[in-house]
Amino acid sequence: MALPVDFLSTSLSLAAVVAWGTSDFLGGYSSRTANAFLLTTIAHASGLLLMVTVATASHAPFPIHSSALWAFAGGLSGGGALAIFYRALSQGRMGLTAPVAAVLGAAIPTLFVMFTAGAPSPVHIAGFLLAAIGIWLISRTEDGSGTEGIGFAALAGIGFAGFYLCMRQAGNGSALWIAALSRLASFTLTGIIVLLIGARRITPQSAGWGVLAGCLDVTGSALFVRASQTGRLDTAVVLTSLYPAVTVLLARLILKEHFTRWKAVGMFAALLAVPMIAAQ
Repeated sequence: MALPVDFLSTSLSLAAVVAWGTSDFLGGYSSRTANAFLLTTIAHASGLLLMVTVATASHAPFPIHSSALWAFAGGLSGGGALAIFYRALSQGRMGLTAPVAAVLGAAIPTLFVMFTAGAPSPVHIAGFLLAAIGIWLISRTEDGSGTEGIGFAALAGIGFAGFYLCMRQAGNGSALWIAALSRLASFTLTGIIVLLIGARRITPQSAGWGVLAGCLDVTGSALFVRASQTGRLDTAVVLTSLYPAVTVLLARLILKEHFTRWKAVGMFAALLAVPMIAAQ
């Protein structure tokens, strides 16, 4: 028996949340001891290799020319944004910079879809607002400190929005190849930057974490592409933008970052938003 479309899209989006949230934690943590662009290049290379291997092994059909171009454009936008985002995470508190990028990255595509495809139902809109409130509360600081990296996080959010829109424009081709082509573009972009700036600062441990982060990140991208293909783009974008919750939880558990009551309320609001956004 086939799964309901909305349930499938929601499940794929939530799986992307776990993959992206974990990847961003590993990338942000590793970039504290490595050049962000070099680390991102390593991450993109590993993600590209993974997706090409899986797509080839599964005999996934290669997308048409227009889809490939949109995927490549999305990779340029998302690849540069990810490097900037890692820089933001390394400069500031993960619990603040990650949600800033997520809110901007979600808001722009959501507004675009509302203007082009029509507004979602009142329940969905309420879920969107609750999710935004949850992300905002997750980012709240008690003493007003920890604002370093906000500018980079905002710039990264705009780049992520471009990635979301381009991935949707890539159409209904193979999510594996679309993700692979986007990583080819991002690897090319960050690789050229590394060659130009002569970045060499990285440790073997950071490189290893970068490989793992890249594999998780491209997996999240493939999951998002499939989620946007089986449901509305704004629903997939808002749900996957809850990934900072995973980043913040890992920062709390592993790095012992302070977890205020506002973050707990934000987590609860985000959880409440999920069934509202996924409702048919």
